[in-house]
Amino acid sequence: MKTLATIDRTALAQGLDACGADGWLLYDFKHCNPVATRLLQLGGLGSRRLFVYLPRDGEPVAIAHKIELQPVRGFPGRILPYARWEELHAALAEVIGGKTVAMEISPDDAVPYLDRVPYGVVELVRKQGATVVPSAELVTTFTSRWSEEELADHLAAAEILARIANEEVQWAVRQAGTGLTEWQLLRRVAGRIEAEGLVIDHGPLVAFGANAADPHYEPSAEQSSALEPDSVVLLDLFAGRGVGAVQADQTWMGFAGPEVPARVLEVWTTVRDARDAALDRIRTAALSGSALRGFEVDRAARDVIEAAGFGEWFVHRTGHSIDRDLHGSGPHMDDYETRDDRTLIQGVGFSVEPGIYLPGEFGVRSEVNVYWAPDGPRVTPDVIQRTLILP
Repeated sequence: MKTLATIDRTALAQGLDACGADGWLLYDFKHCNPVATRLLQLGGLGSRRLFVYLPRDGEPVAIAHKIELQPVRGFPGRILPYARWEELHAALAEVIGGKTVAMEISPDDAVPYLDRVPYGVVELVRKQGATVVPSAELVTTFTSRWSEEELADHLAAAEILARIANEEVQWAVRQAGTGLTEWQLLRRVAGRIEAEGLVIDHGPLVAFGANAADPHYEPSAEQSSALEPDSVVLLDLFAGRGVGAVQADQTWMGFAGPEVPARVLEVWTTVRDARDAALDRIRTAALSGSALRGFEVDRAARDVIEAAGFGEWFVHRTGHSIDRDLHGSGPHMDDYETRDDRTLIQGVGFSVEPGIYLPGEFGVRSEVNVYWAPDGPRVTPDVIQRTLILP
């Protein structure tokens, strides 16, 4: 377990201080906890419960089932094997009894991406004499930040996706009235992404006209609309340079007509300005050196949309964490679905993607990504959308 062997003990102590914990208790069962999976670099079935305790001082401890010791081979600490449930309980009591442990929980499920440990496991840990607190700061520090290699993967994917999106939306808006369907454009874009050597697990998302008012609309071969003249075109595409690589995630907008109606232009301008307000809030915090929390970024974008009278139709958070999962475990830009009060730190990445969705009419979203580099936030792709793509 190279990750644990090289863990920064000073950063661990600082994270534990922030959580008010004596140690970090990681739990996994059938890869239910992506935080544990990433930090411990777990593979295999994971068909038995695994606990790993990372104390402030002293050696780590793994509590693993006797028939699944292979995942902890090379563990840089003590291994307590168990088979019977009584042995598991006794091992937990020995390791964490009387201690305060940080785990992937979120009171009231306030941040679902942190709430990874089942309630029954928390009960079990408490019965062995431990107090359980959320591990939010530890998760951000140790599993949400990108490596240099992951940053390079993301940057390369971002520029490829931006080029494909611009070319394909430009092509699509010229096809209005020819019978081009959402599914056909989806397959065309997916083919180009794969031809560039990028990996996608599903999508992209393509929506024409009123379908764009559904934020997560996905066409299929059986259900897909044709592009009519004077319709919006929404293309949301996401991919990475390999399985498990940090992906790029973007949304681009076009209009299939020579002149954009005032209402469409108003909505597009509002969304673009909301995106830019969020980015400005991020840059301002970086320049001043002040702490910035996820919900504050959401608030910056949402204030613009609400001031324009479209607040009712901005029905999702402003952005999500991006790590090895496209929707990662780090801070989200959210003061709407949740109130994510985690602090953005150097090395994390996330999306900024405000939108307005008018049922029965059309929807508009603009999505870019941000990586918090040592010299400040870096927005990807290098050139972001300023105007609607027209024929």
